[in-house]
Amino acid sequence: MASSKIHIYQIFTRLYGNRCQARKPFGTIEENGCGKLNDFTPSVLKQIREKGFTHVWYTGVIRHATMTDYTPYGIPRQHPAVVKGRAGSPYAIADYYDIDPDLAVNVDKRMEEFEKLVNRTHRAGMKVIIDFVPNHVARQYKSICKPKGVKDLGEDDDQTQGFAPATNNFYYCPGERFTPYFDLYHGEKEPYCEEPAKATGNDCFNNAPGQNDWYETVKLNYGVDYYAGGIGHFDPVPDTWNKMTDILLFWASKGIDGFRCDMAEMVPAAFWAYATAKVKAAYPSLLFIGEVYNPYEYRNYIASGFDYLYDKVGMYDVLRDITCHRRGTHDITHAWQQTDDIRQHMLYFLENHDEQRIASDFFAGNGFKAVPALIISALLQQNPLMIYAGQEYGERGMDEEGFSGRDGRTTIFDYWSVDTLCRAAEGKLTEDEQLLSNLYTKVLSIAQKEKAVSEGQMFDLMYANTQYGGQYAFLRSDGKSHLLVVVNFEDVARSIDLTIPSHAFEYMKIDERDYSATDLLTGEKLTLALRSNAQVCIALPARGGVVLKF
Repeated sequence: MASSKIHIYQIFTRLYGNRCQARKPFGTIEENGCGKLNDFTPSVLKQIREKGFTHVWYTGVIRHATMTDYTPYGIPRQHPAVVKGRAGSPYAIADYYDIDPDLAVNVDKRMEEFEKLVNRTHRAGMKVIIDFVPNHVARQYKSICKPKGVKDLGEDDDQTQGFAPATNNFYYCPGERFTPYFDLYHGEKEPYCEEPAKATGNDCFNNAPGQNDWYETVKLNYGVDYYAGGIGHFDPVPDTWNKMTDILLFWASKGIDGFRCDMAEMVPAAFWAYATAKVKAAYPSLLFIGEVYNPYEYRNYIASGFDYLYDKVGMYDVLRDITCHRRGTHDITHAWQQTDDIRQHMLYFLENHDEQRIASDFFAGNGFKAVPALIISALLQQNPLMIYAGQEYGERGMDEEGFSGRDGRTTIFDYWSVDTLCRAAEGKLTEDEQLLSNLYTKVLSIAQKEKAVSEGQMFDLMYANTQYGGQYAFLRSDGKSHLLVVVNFEDVARSIDLTIPSHAFEYMKIDERDYSATDLLTGEKLTLALRSNAQVCIALPARGGVVLKF
């Protein structure tokens, strides 16, 4: 199934293959279990590929801070006061050159198990994406797996200097001990001690971060003087630039196909231009996906080497609000127009590990309610789409797992298992869950198989249909085949009289005549009488849509 349309399946690796259903809040790995790299067998990967995914983002595979003790394997123990949750945040990296031992069947061979996973994923016809966390590291970062001759982060730092642009890897509070607003013992005999204190990951440049800060992390120094208003000192090249570029090259050498770069906009674009140029010179096809939330910086980061950026504050926020009936569908037009010149670089999604589950009580309460948003996300443009594992089954994310409370998100801090993923593996999905999963597969298949989507043009019909605030319509065409896509966000079925303006016929090279059309979602056949500036009646199901091929 050759297609240029990228579909990314985000998998929280620790959770995906875990079939232990004890689900004890704050439970240990022994009590609640943990998914493994080896859970992704050829048959499991084949099933993922058959859903229509081209890439798998294995989230949380690099070793990070955890409360689980792996000292018998020579892995340094982390003080629990600076770890969030028993399992720990996968974004508090403890060793950039190591694999999370939680994910290994044989801890001593954890890197080998990862390399075999990369190979299995490739053999299944998919590409591999992993996290790159450039802005911050765990407070007790120490690499035990760095290649020979590589100096550790902070190894040569002058800790008497709060900011040394060329040589220091961290920012310091000279002469000040780390004294945050929380317990530094956390049940231990001795408190966590850090002196001088390092700046905290969320740009907290004092020695006393609060409970809501990223207190488990420390900020990396890329040559930006935040004490002087963010002035950049990039000549000579900061030492951090070279060390982090070497880390990218290390993982690229393992055969991975892309990096999802965490909080990319908290690192200067100048670094990305430097690093992506070096990495792509050696690995030209490797992808960089950036978590960037400031629309005014999108083009700057794309120019610095990013292939794709999160479209969160634009399309995601709009589709979420429309799904929840907080605004009208005409805002979709505004959202895509804001990034039209860079539309191929925008990554659409409706869920990821940071966002609340669609089916949670905090979002829509039911996965089916976002079907119109799914159809738009998949079919509106040629750009990539990302699905978070469990989304396709309507996973609710309403567990109270421990460090992560009942907030509508699936925990990234705790040892846990995901109910729908467990039941899907056992063949015990409910009828509705299976129907939703089938619909996701159908929509992804349309996006990949129909050249009108993967290669064609889009024409937004809403300027000629301003009376509809709960529906959205657009055309896709590659010049040979055409799709009329119409969705309904309302809770009741609707029939609408859709106007096709004359410019649509000219722009999309569509003849004015009667067409025999097929709804690709249902297989239903009907006749479309398409005339310039005339109306065509479209029957729409509640919270659904039609994809009419003609």
